[in-house]
Amino acid sequence: MITRRAYAKWNGGIRKGKGALRFEGFEGPYSFASRFEQGEGTSPEALIGAAHAGCFSMALSQILEKGGAAPRSIETTADVHLDRGQLRIARIELHTRADVPGMDAAALKRHAEEAGRSCPVSKALAGVEIEVDAELVPSASASAEPVI
Repeated sequence: MITRRAYAKWNGGIRKGKGALRFEGFEGPYSFASRFEQGEGTSPEALIGAAHAGCFSMALSQILEKGGAAPRSIETTADVHLDRGQLRIARIELHTRADVPGMDAAALKRHAEEAGRSCPVSKALAGVEIEVDAELVPSASASAEPVI
């Protein structure tokens, strides 16, 4: 079994306090403003989104490769919707763009939906509504930088 460790420290009350998050290769601040408003720093939900996008992309790659269609690239953005009233993640939208030679859009959609159900992060978020959309793009259309 592989174990990954992350660390969080919070100082002060909820609105004026500040914290730091640290895990393998990342360290950054977070606060009430970065979580619930538009303040500087990150949020637990953004980190969940990054983990989900990464996990989904790898799962889709594996599914495609097992089916005989090796992808050139897969880019995924995760939009994590936090319901402030109920303090819960209400929905995650996974938007993926994939360059897969010989693949048609309908097949990519089927494989993306399977990846959305089967990646470990999706399974850990079983109580959250997860929506997946997939777009087939040629490699010249794939962006060099993520769309955030």
